[in-house]
This record gives sequence, C-alpha cells and structure tokens, in this order.
Amino acid sequence: MKVLVADDDSSSLSLLERFLVTTGHEVLTATNGAEALKLLTEKKPDLVILDVTMPVMDGWEALAKIRASSQVPVIMLTGLDTPTDTIRGLLHGADDYLTKPVDLGVLGARITTVMRRYKGPSQSQILRVGELTLDDRLKEFKLRGQVIKLSPTEYELLKLLASEPGQVFSHEDIIKVVWANKPLISTGDVIRYIYLLREKLEKDPKNPELILTVRGFGYKLAS
Repeated sequence: MKVLVADDDSSSLSLLERFLVTTGHEVLTATNGAEALKLLTEKKPDLVILDVTMPVMDGWEALAKIRASSQVPVIMLTGLDTPTDTIRGLLHGADDYLTKPVDLGVLGARITTVMRRYKGPSQSQILRVGELTLDDRLKEFKLRGQVIKLSPTEYELLKLLASEPGQVFSHEDIIKVVWANKPLISTGDVIRYIYLLREKLEKDPKNPELILTVRGFGYKLAS
C-alpha cells in the first residue's frame, strides 16, 4: 500500500516510516496538515496516519478537509489520549484512533483491520473498464469477451493501470508496483512493456485508444 504519515515530530515520523517500509509499504511523509492534503491530492495514498498537534494546519482541520472530498481510511495517531479526543476523532470521520506511544505490532494489526473493513469481505476481484475485464482470481484478462494471453509482468502492469482508470502513472510509480523497486529496472523497461501491451490490445498500436501516453508524466488507461 501507499501510506501517508503526517506528524511534526521527526523521531515519530522516522520510526513510523521505517516500520511501514519494512512491512512492505510505500511511505509518503508530511509535517503538517496542509502538506498532507497536498500529498493526498497528488499521490492518492491508500491510507492516512494523522497526528493532531501539528503547525500550519492541525489534524482536526486536516481530517475535516479529507472527509469533505475523500473516503480514504484515516488512522489518528496522537498524544491526545482523553476519551473526549477519541470520541471527537471517531465521530468526525477517523477509522481508528490510537494514542502515543503505540506498540508497532498493534499499529500493524489496526492497519490490517481498517483496510479489511474499508475494502469489505465481498469486494470483487474483477475489474471492468469499458470493454476490458480483468479477473484477478483467475489471473485472466479479456478484451471484448476474448481472453488475451499476457505474461505475468504484462498482467501486473495492466492491472495497475486498470485499478485507477484515467489516473496517470509515472514511470517511477509503475516500477515501484510492477517490479517492486528492482534495482536494474529502468524507464526503458516500462516503455517496452507498454509497447508489448499495446501490440496485444490496441487496434492500431501506433495510435492507441486504450493505453494512453500523457507526455512528460506517464501513462493512463482510458476511462
């Protein structure tokens, strides 16, 4: 997952970042609520971990602004430990409320629980975008009802693009997800696999209508 952590305490921020990275997550960091909102808009994290007492914009205001435009899961992690604070956080849209210092094992379990609740036990593993259907249970992709054979890398790349139709993914975004930051992977590899996908999916690969290039930014799947 991509996790955004907002905390003005550098030691807490560093500790959380190390823990989340070691448990397999990509981490974005902010030191105030305004920075967090900017990253939320630009990077679209899967989860937000939010402190309350921060400069510029505190966690309460940031939570209210997040909930005005997004249903992204939010875990409040703060030193404010009164029942009133906990109730305020939960009633105003936080999915969980934890107080510092927190056991990292407990935090990991709470993250798992929040994300399971957010996704829901019956969430479909089938993605449909226009005439495209991707069944993640079967690792099968269909275009206009016809099964298209894809290599594992082609499949993961298409799955990433199909997960957010219309969203632009940079070369770096794609490498982080599809190749999990393997050191020898370059933008040239991304370009090559985009070419291979277009050869299999597009009516005219030289004039793609499904996998679009956003010049200077990356690629997106037509929504």
